[in-house]
Amino acid sequence: METQIGRGKTARRAYGIDEIALVPGNRTLDPSLADTKWRIGNIEREIPIIASAMDGVVDVRMAVLLSNLGALGVLNLEGIQTRYADPEPILDKIASVGKEEFVPLMQELYAESIKPELIEQRIREIKQQGGIAAVSATPALSSKYGAVVAKAGADLFFVQATVVSTAHLSPESIVPLDLAQFCQEMPIPVVLGNCVTYEVTLDLMKAGAAGVLVGIGPGAACTSRGVLGVGVPQATAIADCAAARDDYYQQTGKYIPVIADGGLITGGDICKCIACGADGVMIGSPFARASEAPGRGYHWGMATPSPVLPRGTRIRVGTTGTLEQILVGPAQLDDGTHNLLGALKTSMGTLGAKNLKEMQQVEVVIAPSLLTEGKVYQKAQQLGMGK
Repeated sequence: METQIGRGKTARRAYGIDEIALVPGNRTLDPSLADTKWRIGNIEREIPIIASAMDGVVDVRMAVLLSNLGALGVLNLEGIQTRYADPEPILDKIASVGKEEFVPLMQELYAESIKPELIEQRIREIKQQGGIAAVSATPALSSKYGAVVAKAGADLFFVQATVVSTAHLSPESIVPLDLAQFCQEMPIPVVLGNCVTYEVTLDLMKAGAAGVLVGIGPGAACTSRGVLGVGVPQATAIADCAAARDDYYQQTGKYIPVIADGGLITGGDICKCIACGADGVMIGSPFARASEAPGRGYHWGMATPSPVLPRGTRIRVGTTGTLEQILVGPAQLDDGTHNLLGALKTSMGTLGAKNLKEMQQVEVVIAPSLLTEGKVYQKAQQLGMGK
C-alpha cells in the first residue's frame, strides 16, 4: 500500500528488523535437530554468518578462527592489512586517538598505497593456516587486483560498495567495471553488493553473482543514511531481494543466496533476517567485540577514511568475550550478543523450522512494541534487552 507524501509523490511503507516479530507455528523441534548449513559459491558452511570486511573486525587471525568455527570472515583488500606490512602499530594508533582526531588520522593512514604483494601474502597466510580466504574490494579496484587475488588462491571475492548496479554511469575518462565480464573471467565465485531492491538483485544475479549482499546504511558504524539520505529498512529490503532470488531460481534453476548485511546486533536480529528471506547474514560490530578482533574494542565504517566525504564513524564496542563465546557460546551475557548460533538453533526449534528454507517461510508480524513491551525493569536497570 502506498501513502501520499504530498501532491505528486507517494511512498511505500518499509519496515526495519526492530519492527517485526516471528510467530510460532503448529510444531516445535529440539534445537539440536535444526540444520543451519548453507552454501555460498562452492563452499558449504555450518553457520550462516559472515564477518564483515572491516579493519576492526577481520584480519588473518580472525579469518582463520571463523573458518575453524564453521563461519566465514572477509578480509578488506583496501584496508590496513594490505597497506602496511606490520598493521599492529597502525591499529594501536587508531584505537588511541580521541574522537576529534579520528577522521583526519584515518584519512592520513589510508592514504598509504595498497601493495599487491601484501594482498598475496595475506591470502596465503589464511590458506596456510587452513582458513577460507574470502576477500573484498570496491568495484573501482576489483578489476585492478582481481588477477592478484586469483593467483594467490583466494576462495571467494566480494565486490562491495555502498550501492552496486550493472548500469553504472562513469565519466568518459573512467571505464566502469563490467560486473558480468568480471564474474565470468574470475576463476573463483564473486559475491556482489550492496543493494536493496528486487530489480537490482535480479540484475546482479543475471550478471553472474554467486551471492548478493543486501543492506544500505544500517551498520552500527555506518553514517550513509545520515550523510546521503539513502537506504531501505532491512526487513523490507531483504524480503524484496529474496523475492528476486526466488524468481531467478524459478527461471534458471540456479539458487543464488541473499545475504543480509548490516545493522544486526543480536541473535534475534539474525533470526528475523532469515525469516524475511535471507540465506545468511554479514555482521561487523558483534565480532568487533571479540577479544581476538583487531580493532582493540573499536569498530569503524569502511567509508570513514574517505578524503572527500567520510560516511562512517568509530564506535566503542568494548570487548565482551572470545570469538567462540560470541559465535557458538557458551554465552556470558544475557542480551543476545553471545552464542549467535545457539540463538538461531533455539529460535528455529521454537518456530518448528528444520532448516533455513523452512525458517524463511515462518509467519512474520508487524510488532513495533516487540523490544519494549513489558521490559520496564530491564530498561530502568539497563539489563538484558534494556541495555
